[in-house]
Amino acid sequence: MSVPAGTEHFDVGPLGRLALARSTVDRATERRADTAWVAAAWADPRTRVLVVSDSQALVRYDGDQPELVFLSPGDAPEGTRFLLGVDDEDVVYFGVSGELAADAPARSDSHGAKPVSLRQVGAVLSDRDAGLLTHAVALANWHDTHTHCPLCGTPTVPAPAGHLTTCPKDGTEHFPRVDPAVIMLVTDPEDRCLLARNAAWPQRRMSVLAGFVEPGESAEHAVAREVFEETALAVGQIRYLGSQPWPMPRSLMLGFQAVAAAGQQIVVDAEEIGEAHWFTRPELLAGLEAGELGIAPTSSIARRLIEYWYGAELPDGPGAWTAPPR
Repeated sequence: MSVPAGTEHFDVGPLGRLALARSTVDRATERRADTAWVAAAWADPRTRVLVVSDSQALVRYDGDQPELVFLSPGDAPEGTRFLLGVDDEDVVYFGVSGELAADAPARSDSHGAKPVSLRQVGAVLSDRDAGLLTHAVALANWHDTHTHCPLCGTPTVPAPAGHLTTCPKDGTEHFPRVDPAVIMLVTDPEDRCLLARNAAWPQRRMSVLAGFVEPGESAEHAVAREVFEETALAVGQIRYLGSQPWPMPRSLMLGFQAVAAAGQQIVVDAEEIGEAHWFTRPELLAGLEAGELGIAPTSSIARRLIEYWYGAELPDGPGAWTAPPR
């Protein structure tokens, strides 16, 4: 059987319940190879289908609570489909990588809905919807970018449940790719937090440092290497805090805390990092309230790392990635 869904079943760690790590739907991994069951589930009118495109899905608001728009299998567009799971009432959920059509006449339940990205809406969706959209975006992005066999170049064929593809020429199977990345809360002996601005970001937008784990490298080594490469700071006391999927397009963010020794000078690499500074708690709050700083969105583990250090929720500031207006 699959591991039960829902973070209430697990020790969520010091960062608490991360926005894109929530779920209430059983992934039904034991059903993925059962082609007859998958076909019957797709034919069931109770089945709900989530259409995703470019990390977006149709979202409508019912009062203050945004909710995903689901279709019946008969109303779903053409596209690669994938099994997302089964809920406690035995309703099956699929995702389809296809065209979003809020105004399609056959889809009356999508009236008034708007395409919204996972990055923008993930933090304010229900546990069920956040988990389904994160799962669907991850699989859709993989299918959209991995269409041919990497060994011979032949177009691959998705399995009925959509969690692998097969090469019809050489029979090889190919599975979704996940790229591990580390993201770091760096503090100093004065308990200040290090925040940096990516050189490609607008002025005033700041976040914690992050980077991909290289082949043959541990996550802890990647933390120390990335911090040193980007700021010339040597860190130690590296401690794991929690993880969250970030399927834009295929990352798993591994959150860590690290401490920089006193007396070091920040030297940014100038190519990837535009600036980096130490912040006290009053300095960060004052910058946000004055509109001089913006931080990562509430859907990201970066935001949780910053608020974990700060000790409370923070305002967004003008440079944050916020959800669009309704």
